Amino acid sequence: MTTFRIAEMPSPMGNLLVALTQRGVARIAFPEELGALDELAEQGGIVRDGAALEPVIRQLDDYFSGRRRRFTIAVDLSGVGGFARRALEATARIPYGSVATYGEVAARAGSPRGARAAGNALAGNPVPIVVPCHRVVPAGGGIGSYGGHEKRKEFLLRLEGSL
Repeated sequence: MTTFRIAEMPSPMGNLLVALTQRGVARIAFPEELGALDELAEQGGIVRDGAALEPVIRQLDDYFSGRRRRFTIAVDLSGVGGFARRALEATARIPYGSVATYGEVAARAGSPRGARAAGNALAGNPVPIVVPCHRVVPAGGGIGSYGGHEKRKEFLLRLEGSL
């Protein structure tokens, strides 16, 4: 049984729920993701532990304030498998200030014709921001969607100087 250590943190996009396992950050949930706690509870135990999350929160704060371009915290993607995991791992390698297309992510994940599947994998990203799915854009232009919150994606891309 997995134990999730959780804390909330303020961000420019509202309060974020951050969950940590022994392996690393397993979940970052935006304010409207009301079922995030229930999802974690179904997978294991939940312990509120701001002290354990302090290094993660510090890195996120530094990122939002423009002082951090790369996260050094471990990420726990154990709940994601197959192509989705490979797509998230490929996305995690997109450098700060850069973007890649869904097709490029799919190719890097081993499925050159899987742009739509890459989009679906990124829509289910359990650790947005740290695994920077906001850096993935459509080949035809524009910024694409971001869980229904394109302004949030635009904010993150502007923060990084990509827009």
